[in-house]
Amino acid sequence: MDEIDRRIISVLEGDARTSQRKIAEVVGVALGTVSNRIRRLEDKGIIKGYTVLLNPDKSGWGLSVVIGLRIEKGRLMEIQKKIAKDPRVYGVYDVTGDYDSMILARARDRTDLDDLSKNVLSISGIERSVTHLVLNSVKEMPPSIPK
Repeated sequence: MDEIDRRIISVLEGDARTSQRKIAEVVGVALGTVSNRIRRLEDKGIIKGYTVLLNPDKSGWGLSVVIGLRIEKGRLMEIQKKIAKDPRVYGVYDVTGDYDSMILARARDRTDLDDLSKNVLSISGIERSVTHLVLNSVKEMPPSIPK
């Protein structure tokens, strides 16, 4: 990636719906250049897709949680795949430290969080879970490309 690729990505990060014509104007290159570079970035897997970022509070997800899991030896991938299927779960990570996996999830309310805890986080093979309720999100965005 060069500086032009980075500038194109920067525009798309601001609004993925920006037209290629507008990107060409902002970046200062030809429309064909933008089209070819976006296609190349997609083909290389640098751009994985386009999505909508929802405001969790306004879209019905009132609670955000970070959950640390200790998982029975040899069952990490199996259990992570099961947990990842739940639509409330939006992040599943292997981590270092006191836990084997960290889960990022949202729940509609306390009843929904109770259901998540009892039916998803209590599956066989999870030895221990610690759930942290997020009080305030200071920043919640995917990282930008390195400069």
